[in-house]
Amino acid sequence: MPEFRQDPVIGRWVIISVERARRPGNFIDPINRRRRDDDQACDLCVKPENPVYTLGDICVVRSRQPSATSGQQTSIPDGQNGLYEVIKDVGIHETVIETPDHVSNMADLPVGRIREIVQTYVARFNEIEQNTRLTHALIYKNYGLSQFAHHACSHVMAMPVASLEISEKLSGAQKYFRDHRRCVYCDLIEREIKDKKRIVVETDDFLAVIPFAARFLFETWVIPKKHHADFAQGIRGHEEGLARIFKIVLQKIKNGLDDTAYNWVIQTAPFRRQDVARGKWRTIDVDYHWHVELIPRLTRMAGFEKGSGFYICAIPPEEMAEYLRDKEI
Repeated sequence: MPEFRQDPVIGRWVIISVERARRPGNFIDPINRRRRDDDQACDLCVKPENPVYTLGDICVVRSRQPSATSGQQTSIPDGQNGLYEVIKDVGIHETVIETPDHVSNMADLPVGRIREIVQTYVARFNEIEQNTRLTHALIYKNYGLSQFAHHACSHVMAMPVASLEISEKLSGAQKYFRDHRRCVYCDLIEREIKDKKRIVVETDDFLAVIPFAARFLFETWVIPKKHHADFAQGIRGHEEGLARIFKIVLQKIKNGLDDTAYNWVIQTAPFRRQDVARGKWRTIDVDYHWHVELIPRLTRMAGFEKGSGFYICAIPPEEMAEYLRDKEI
């Protein structure tokens, strides 16, 4: 029978609908498969002019379709605008062109190239953090889901406010630390290594797991074993390790789920500047733990999920982890 599971970080409940479980192939949406004509050359194959950053032939450019743009911050005070507050024209949206070759899936890149991509992320984080108008940045990838998602690229977006998603995680981690005097993610790592049932890949420095209360089919978290709240600082000396486990996980997703589309995001703390770190997030260095969340696009949210905030996952996380563990790379 179905069971409710609670995310230990933010307290969100998920329904694991065991009786609806089917083989993974039954959930693959043909719309989310990469088309053969995606192998044709595209605009990102052309070396860009005036990149904002380069590392070898990895180029970072301003996004062609920016969701945030740099400019002077304009905040309409509540007294002037009543109920609604507006911040105009502030933010940074960059595209990381991961290779000049028309390779679409990061799974097909060599470990050395993925390591250099990680180093590029760190360089962009460190520079963007100096902009005192910005509070938080996300690194994310959309594979196979948009016009430019068929050439290996990812995105860096920095904003003047922290997202609701990261705010919920920070609040949940802070509450857990206040109650238990431990990091919830460190406890999660310890429990998953003990249980072993939801582990996809384990290395000396990282753990890839299907979360206990997975929202989506084959949702996978890659978590560093060493505690650190901030990605750009915590990854130092571990870039190669992240590249290796990331490639393994992506290859398992590709081979096991018919090269389906996916998203991933690096969930990291707000910038560590003193003006951001003080206040309610002053304990962030001890209670939060950066990690990567990868979500294959196998199903679509329906009315119940959108209306209730509950997610329904149709395969138990333990079975999903076993399936990916057994996949060749």
